[in-house]
Amino acid sequence: MLEVLRHRTFGRLFAAQIVALVGTGLLTVALGLLAYDLAGADAGAVLGTALAIKMVAYVGVAPVISALADRVPRKALLVGADAIRAAIAVLLPLVDQTWQIYVLIFVLQAASATFTPAFQSVIPAVLVKQADYTRALSLSRLAYDLESLLSPILAAALLTMISYNYLFLGTVAGFVGSALLVMTTVLPRPAPADRSVPLIHRITLGARVMLSRPVLRGLLAMNMVVASATALVVVNTVVYVRDLLGGSNTGVAVALGCFGGGSMLIALAVPRVLAAVPDRRLMLTGSAVLPVGLAAAALMLLAAPSPAVGWVLLAGIWIVLGAGTSMINTPSARLLRYESDERNRSAVFTAQFSLSHACFILTYPLAGWVGAQVGQVTAAAALTALATLAGLLAARLWPAQAEPITEMAAAGRR
Repeated sequence: MLEVLRHRTFGRLFAAQIVALVGTGLLTVALGLLAYDLAGADAGAVLGTALAIKMVAYVGVAPVISALADRVPRKALLVGADAIRAAIAVLLPLVDQTWQIYVLIFVLQAASATFTPAFQSVIPAVLVKQADYTRALSLSRLAYDLESLLSPILAAALLTMISYNYLFLGTVAGFVGSALLVMTTVLPRPAPADRSVPLIHRITLGARVMLSRPVLRGLLAMNMVVASATALVVVNTVVYVRDLLGGSNTGVAVALGCFGGGSMLIALAVPRVLAAVPDRRLMLTGSAVLPVGLAAAALMLLAAPSPAVGWVLLAGIWIVLGAGTSMINTPSARLLRYESDERNRSAVFTAQFSLSHACFILTYPLAGWVGAQVGQVTAAAALTALATLAGLLAARLWPAQAEPITEMAAAGRR
């Protein structure tokens, strides 16, 4: 799988992704601890609101920027977005009111909504062979998992020596490093944009393509399954560890690391697995695993085990949830690449980015506000029901007789 790193352009882009995500991982831990300092036991509600605002930025900004900036050089777009993210990260340690978190998170994530789809849509043009692209997706999934595994472990080590506010400086360094690597990389030019098409049609192009393809409609339903599991982990881990298990800040980082570890195990195996089984089978397996993991979390909360037993159960469940999300997330870009062409690929990747994050507008507040106001058991049970329904819908929308996504089929589409 590492052979794909010999490609000079992809190697630099992958390095940029790693350093940016290490910084983002530090931000995730620091933001959770900042919310706990400001709101105490209601930290889940603060995080739920902040993350819902993040998703609003993703859903509202990404398609608009993609349409308006379709003639902006990709390098300038990526570097500019990194610069804005670094500037906002400098301001986060100065926050002392929850509303300030909400404002800064919106601006930072608006920049991320510009960066991420543009970055993802470049990779298919860099790696034209399906096998290389699949390996790149696995490596990319591993890079994303740095946010929930290696970065929290680094954060745990740093928290033994420094205040969590200094973790935000690591975020700044990550975004600056990403910008420098992109600046030194030669990127392929995208297909010329057709400005004769009305703006509203350019903004909605990707969504219209996804809704017209049965395979991508199935992917849209699976996005809700992933969002349900991820929301429980991201929003409520700090509450489970600090309040229910009596753990520390370091324990929060370790718990998030278990989730990332499960995801990484699957990401490493995906290239070989997809050589033997269809994408549909692997992804629908993930859609079945995640509701089971969520139900196990609800039962754990209902049983209220001792801290020692609770830690074992939490670690195991978080590993399962991480594995299930990776079964869906890692191969998903193969579907996007296969079901698009050079004329609409950027729009389709942007639509997936936007619509997948739209699911979190529901699941983040559900995990945070229901957990804080009604109870953690109720929140976990509600997310279990939502993930189950979405998984069943995905199996129905994605027909079993759909053409397998192989190198030969992809070459035929191109």
